[in-house]
Amino acid sequence: MSDGALSQDEIDALLAGVDSSGLTAAPQAAPSAAMTAGPPEGDRQALQGFLASTVEAQSSNLAMMTGAPVTIRGPQVSFSSRDAFLSSLPDTVTAVKADFSSGFPGEHSFIIPEVTARAIASLMNKEENITLDEMAMSVIGEVVSQLVGTQITSLTGKTGNKSIASVSPEAANVPKAAAALPAGEFPCAVYQLDLGDGNVHQIWEVFGASVAGDIARALGGQASPGMGAAMPGMGAMPNMGMPGMDMGMGAAMPAMGGMPNMGMGGMGMGMMGQPASVQSVQFPNLVPRASSQEAGNIGLIMDVYMEMTVELGRTRKLIKEILGMGEGTIIELDKLAGEPVDILVNHKLIAKGEVVVIDENFGVRVTEIVSPMERMSEMS
Repeated sequence: MSDGALSQDEIDALLAGVDSSGLTAAPQAAPSAAMTAGPPEGDRQALQGFLASTVEAQSSNLAMMTGAPVTIRGPQVSFSSRDAFLSSLPDTVTAVKADFSSGFPGEHSFIIPEVTARAIASLMNKEENITLDEMAMSVIGEVVSQLVGTQITSLTGKTGNKSIASVSPEAANVPKAAAALPAGEFPCAVYQLDLGDGNVHQIWEVFGASVAGDIARALGGQASPGMGAAMPGMGAMPNMGMPGMDMGMGAAMPAMGGMPNMGMGGMGMGMMGQPASVQSVQFPNLVPRASSQEAGNIGLIMDVYMEMTVELGRTRKLIKEILGMGEGTIIELDKLAGEPVDILVNHKLIAKGEVVVIDENFGVRVTEIVSPMERMSEMS
């Protein structure tokens, strides 16, 4: 008599979908395409192609931000599980969450090895042996913000989706097991990063599976040539391979008349026996620029006055020294003679320059525009 526990044979039978009596097979539902086919190869190729198209702009942006000859190569996109992905990482990483909040909402992050994060922060802050403290994490977050911004600009141009946005990136230096990763299989892109230090670094970009699928579909990643893409309400129409015939929307199909040319430009609306007129498409350069809406919004504040000041230098004095000042007292500042002066707008440093004389008035000639990272450093 059984004590209620399952034997190993019964456990194996249940796992195999077989009734434990061995008499009948338990009915099993037919596996779905998503369960059997795995991640679509078209999604992977579309995502990899898109990311590769942005690396030149990404390299230029990082080179400008760091002042170093930065080069990004790749990426190579593959699907991975959490365990497999973690096994390829060093023990400690800088994880930067940059989820998409709209357009293609979902999980999105960058994983940067600790040594690489330290090298990037050192370049940005012009400081050696930097500590990955809160300030360094904000610098890494700003770098990722620039990377994501370039991707969003390019993705908007390619898909026409103007609602794409991401949350403000948040960076944290954590053990690799603490990095937030999507569940199940997810796509990850690995980049080769050359910071001009003679070393090749790696960084990973991770997407949620749903995010990658939505992006790939918007880019046409699963669309096949000709009529391979399915139309609403009907299955995908196969390419019949007929010579001299473009299998566009206007092509005649068996058992149905030729579909009329609906006047849709660029769809290859060739009729039976008439070759379609095919022209190459000229795509604009992928240069980040402000949208017309953004330009219009900026125009609303163009006539607003802001206070601009030029600061020769600063110093700190004890209260007793300040109270003891009188006419003829000389105050020594923290700048050397001939050193550039600071130009501030609403008390925020934006540029540096040299003092000049215009007629009988002092002026300042701008010699350097301060980088965003230096502005952040001044505000902290």
